[in-house]
Amino acid sequence: MLDLRRLRLLREVARRGTLAAAAEALSYSPSTVSQQLRVLEAEAGARLLEPVGRGVRLTAQGRVLVEHAEALLQGVERAEAAVAAVGPISDGGSPEVVGEVRVAAFQTAAHAVVPPVLSVLAAAHPRLRVAVRQVEPEQALPALRAGDLDLVVAEEYPGHPLARPVDLVHLELGSDALRLAVPEESRALLHGGGGSADLARCAGLTWVMEPEGTASRAWSTALCRAAGFEPVVGFTSDDLLLHARLVRSGHAAALLPDLVWAAAGEVVARPGTVMALPGDPRRRLFAAVRRGSSEHPAVRVVYEALRAQLADVAR
Repeated sequence: MLDLRRLRLLREVARRGTLAAAAEALSYSPSTVSQQLRVLEAEAGARLLEPVGRGVRLTAQGRVLVEHAEALLQGVERAEAAVAAVGPISDGGSPEVVGEVRVAAFQTAAHAVVPPVLSVLAAAHPRLRVAVRQVEPEQALPALRAGDLDLVVAEEYPGHPLARPVDLVHLELGSDALRLAVPEESRALLHGGGGSADLARCAGLTWVMEPEGTASRAWSTALCRAAGFEPVVGFTSDDLLLHARLVRSGHAAALLPDLVWAAAGEVVARPGTVMALPGDPRRRLFAAVRRGSSEHPAVRVVYEALRAQLADVAR
């Protein structure tokens, strides 16, 4: 009989291309992964992997088995969700949500949304444990697929959609307006026609942006180029609260989502030099979950709490 844990190992090796990468993703040693896959080959009665360069690839039999492994692993998660849905009954007579949900959220969501959500969930579902990591979507989504997380709060910038793996489901959380913020002394540059900022007038400013290779950096750079200039990036950081501080202290201009100001709270007061951009660009906020666990009661209550809190912040 095929072992589900070994099937998960095979799936991760297929996704990541090397035994070492799969071992790191699943917190095993490479030698353990190799030994377990040899056992799986014996169980399947077929060779499943073959060497290619410094990595490995699936044989024809391996590809067939991975396709079935996806269905089997999703089926197990659906079964767990169904069992949880008819779990223990609370004193009030309604089904009680129990267990653990492992959540990852990017920085501004972690600051602005996660603390109040944890308070709501602790009061409503005292036997539910929520473990949170602050991780950017680029790292969190592969960990979700590997089974290391149960829900990822993620973002998409305009014109830069993320991949849609078939084993993940996107649950909408809302949108977040993207605006121009400049130092107080540059306030006069902001005003354009129709109540929105004239970005072209800010061509001579120094900018703070996220690192090269991020969707935010690509979007921000493209927006400046469309306005007719190449931005002079004097500061690079993936810490958006630092972006807000640099604007507030007069050192840089930035293109920032509204959630930054909710995340900053009293730490970084929102300056009076923030204006809408033409076309009202917004980043999309969503929760990603594995398809098999999308209806698990614990995952659903965490998602609903996040969605409600983001709606409150938006208001």
